[in-house]
Amino acid sequence: MRPRVSVIIPTYNRRDLVLNAIGSVLAQTLPVDEIIVVDDGSGDGTADALQRHFGSRVVYVRQDNAGVAAARNHGLAIARGDYLALLDSDDEWLPEKNSRQVQWLDAHPDFGMVLCDVIRVTKGGEIVDVFRRREFIPEDGLVLRWVLRNPALAPVSAMIRRGVLADIGGFNTGLRTAEDIEFHLRVARRWPIGVVSESLVRAMRGHDGLSALASTYDDYQGVVERFVAECRGDVPDEDLDAGLAWACVRNARGMLLQGRWMDARRLTLRALRHAPDWAVRREALALLPLALRRGMARARGKVQPRRV
Repeated sequence: MRPRVSVIIPTYNRRDLVLNAIGSVLAQTLPVDEIIVVDDGSGDGTADALQRHFGSRVVYVRQDNAGVAAARNHGLAIARGDYLALLDSDDEWLPEKNSRQVQWLDAHPDFGMVLCDVIRVTKGGEIVDVFRRREFIPEDGLVLRWVLRNPALAPVSAMIRRGVLADIGGFNTGLRTAEDIEFHLRVARRWPIGVVSESLVRAMRGHDGLSALASTYDDYQGVVERFVAECRGDVPDEDLDAGLAWACVRNARGMLLQGRWMDARRLTLRALRHAPDWAVRREALALLPLALRRGMARARGKVQPRRV
């Protein structure tokens, strides 16, 4: 029989963290049928640790280091489940995650993906905040207009119907970061998406994750710009312009914190040029005094570019 749910866990030199991630899957109130760990070339004894702790309960595959997108795609290619779930090795599921999302997809057979709220925590387990999906996706269905305005996707929060992968393919292996944003946009363009408004997962922030790389803002901006250009003529201009403007604002803010003043200025001006409404204009205008304060402080030697 085909498994009902397969979970794909990419990992790279996170032996202890991946043990915790797998443990959270095994603790589900509704058991997961297939657990696939794709080792992206670890050198820290991950394979021996998994065999020692879990044995045949985990499907272990190893590949040469190729990045998280390639590792996820490897796992998705061999997964047999009707529903495909993602779990990065530094994150974890809460006990009802599998049950609630399976129940939701069973009740909505035309939907391609369901998301949930995310508790974001420090490496020590302290709560940073809660990413509440309804704040950005206020309805279920064809929600591209909302995803364009904030395409952030925590892979740990997603459960995907197998047909989605057959339709749109997997993650873009040409991207080191923002591959989740690019995937989210492609799903939203073709499939209805739903939300379970409950905190069902924890995601770690502020450590050595790929989202901390300085190139994150450039990758994010490039993904949105390419998607907007591709969709021009098929998607309302107002939605495309809003997506582009919000991306410019978010990435300009990040670049300011990096000390990339000219790049931040360029994106802020683009945001003002493309903004279709006052909400995004206000956010863009709010960057101007921030840039002025940080520029003056840096001139006085009190601020160093933030390493992100």
